[in-house]
Amino acid sequence: MMKSISNLLAPIRRVVTANDASGQSYFLEDGPSPAVKEVPERPGYRVTNIWRTTQSPVIVKASDSITEHVGVLPPKNGNVLRIIDYPPEPKDPDEVKRLQDATFAKLYPDAGHDLKTGDHPGMHITETVDYALVLAGEITAIMETGETVLHAGDVLIQRGTNHAWANRSDYPARIAFILIDGKDEG
Repeated sequence: MMKSISNLLAPIRRVVTANDASGQSYFLEDGPSPAVKEVPERPGYRVTNIWRTTQSPVIVKASDSITEHVGVLPPKNGNVLRIIDYPPEPKDPDEVKRLQDATFAKLYPDAGHDLKTGDHPGMHITETVDYALVLAGEITAIMETGETVLHAGDVLIQRGTNHAWANRSDYPARIAFILIDGKDEG
């Protein structure tokens, strides 16, 4: 029996720190992220964009610009931290394709999703280095020539490869992603 994501995974709490005029640290914000996105056609799929930087090295006192973020890619020379809740994937391949197409069309038009290579309709490629940290549940990482199941506590380093994600369990999965702008020297 499929479990509702809203019953198992609470909204993400974002806590942001700063230094006051006298140099003392304090909590600037404590609450939900102002940048949560959902896809009506894919109930339970929730993207919580947490923070982004727009250059490297990072200006540590830079203002929060996460509400300006659009798409999957980080800003040029920057990075983005997001947490995605994945509901269980349907068993019907046509339904999986419909959900993936809706997700990429609405949230990630900048991802290389139009390649249509690989066995999974969520295959895409970005010119980034991504750190994927499994926080809850399990998720299947899919490459063009293989796949592996990741569990809570596992970390995947995705380096500009064509890839997809599938939650083939009966429970939601929560994955934190840090995407870092990159380039292909090859």
